[in-house]
Amino acid sequence: MAETEDDARTLEGLPPGHPRAAFYPASPFGEEAPGIPTGRDVEWEPLVDYRRNGVSETTIHGAVAWASGDEVVHSFGGNVLCYGRSMMKPLMIKVFADVLEPVLDWRQKAIAVSSHNGDAQHVAAATSILAEEDRAYMKTPLDVPLVQFGRQVRRPRRWFHTCSGEHAAIVRGCLEKGWDPVGYQLPHHPFFRAYLEQVRRFLGPDWEPKRVARDGCGLPTMSNTVSDLATLFAGLARVRDEDWIWEAMHRHPDLVGGFNRLDSTILKSSGGAVLAKEGADGLLGLAVVHDDFPEGLGVVVKVAHGWNPQATWYVARGILGSLGFRLRNPYPLHRQTAFLVPGIVPDDRRAALARIPTWDPWSPLRDRWFFDWRKWADAGDPAAAAEPREEEGAWTP
Repeated sequence: MAETEDDARTLEGLPPGHPRAAFYPASPFGEEAPGIPTGRDVEWEPLVDYRRNGVSETTIHGAVAWASGDEVVHSFGGNVLCYGRSMMKPLMIKVFADVLEPVLDWRQKAIAVSSHNGDAQHVAAATSILAEEDRAYMKTPLDVPLVQFGRQVRRPRRWFHTCSGEHAAIVRGCLEKGWDPVGYQLPHHPFFRAYLEQVRRFLGPDWEPKRVARDGCGLPTMSNTVSDLATLFAGLARVRDEDWIWEAMHRHPDLVGGFNRLDSTILKSSGGAVLAKEGADGLLGLAVVHDDFPEGLGVVVKVAHGWNPQATWYVARGILGSLGFRLRNPYPLHRQTAFLVPGIVPDDRRAALARIPTWDPWSPLRDRWFFDWRKWADAGDPAAAAEPREEEGAWTP
């Protein structure tokens, strides 16, 4: 079939003068923008590597920043520019903390700052925030549950979306403040301006994002450096008593994420001293109350290739372990063992990090045989080697 002129234009991109042409990239390599490095420009560092019998098979790169007060106390992997994504929900909901305080119960408050799995308890808590006649204002995308167990849900609904609790709380907050809830997800709505002011509380009155983009749930997300994000989480620790957000997340940690989610597990393991929040595409924020950091400690982990809960879990276990918090191990890797890179913590905490194993006694070492393979490889006759091999106590999975 002959290619038409319109087909050719589609393959090459939008024709010159098309009203939407300026919104599409001009090159598959991407354009350079002053002050906005791409991922290929960043000096990512290895954070953790997975080894099979001592040989590294997979290396997870990323960046880590520690901040206390207004000071960055440790940076590893470059001061990467990224979007805060859902990690910023505790700051976003601060816009409505005063008006939601008297009208929400503790479960509703927890789901308001969640990125939940979409379980029945999550949907029930989120839907309860809004009266039935107000639910049409909520504009989360149609989705299925983020993590599913048992019977799989296949029909997308807005309430299954991981951000439905936050969206419901924003709509309720707009109604309580007297703001028009229509368009709450747009950057010219009063909500975004109020959210920007919350960020400027900790980053300075003149701070401005280099980019504002549309997040996966439709809300605006601002670009921040990893150090900026760590400073914001240090601020969350410092002002933890000014509203209900810190307490709500610790009262109902399983509503914040869900079963076996990293942030929920940290909240349950920290005795109320660590606020944890995951963000899409490889983000974890930790706001820590610690005697060594009276101005609050913020630690942010950004995994270079995106969401990887298992790798982030290993890194978080090491970081929190160096601060005196114990976090249980995730499921064991299949025939590999994880090893941390010392640079994820400041120099004065490396000795403590070295005492935090990434494995547990119940994790079997299935990545090797416990005999010298050379003895039988050199024997020449596999049949003759079989009986001595068992006598030596060879172990196979």
